[in-house]
Amino acid sequence: MRVRFCFILLFVLVFSFFGFSIPCFGANGGDALSVISDVEGRIVVCYRAVAEADRAGANVSSLLRVLNEAGWLLSRAKVAYSQGDFGSAVAYANECGSMLDGFVDEADGLRRDAEAAARWDFMVNFFGSAVGAVCIVVGGYALWVFLKRREEIAERV
Repeated sequence: MRVRFCFILLFVLVFSFFGFSIPCFGANGGDALSVISDVEGRIVVCYRAVAEADRAGANVSSLLRVLNEAGWLLSRAKVAYSQGDFGSAVAYANECGSMLDGFVDEADGLRRDAEAAARWDFMVNFFGSAVGAVCIVVGGYALWVFLKRREEIAERV
């Protein structure tokens, strides 16, 4: 009888250890949902930064590749969350978040570079056109003066 009592006590202790300790070490649903929501918000902010850089004329293909991979990780996190695998959901969301570190700064840098290049192109086109127009007018006048003098010389002879 004593052996039976020890066996039952051991069984209860082992079951309680595994039953209560595993959720304590892993993530719960609320933590996972919070991390996923935070990363989702960061992806939206990053997408807006890429859209602004694209509107400015920047080459955003490398940023889009990173954003697509981050979106893929976020979708894996959501799938893991929906299946109740909160630890994997948090891991995928954290990996996604680490990919987005410094992303907005990079997109803003590309946007500023594109805006500076657009201003430079405008200045070159504007002043280049103005200088070209002046050269055509001055060249036309010089040609007219040259031809007029040639005609006067030809009339005298």
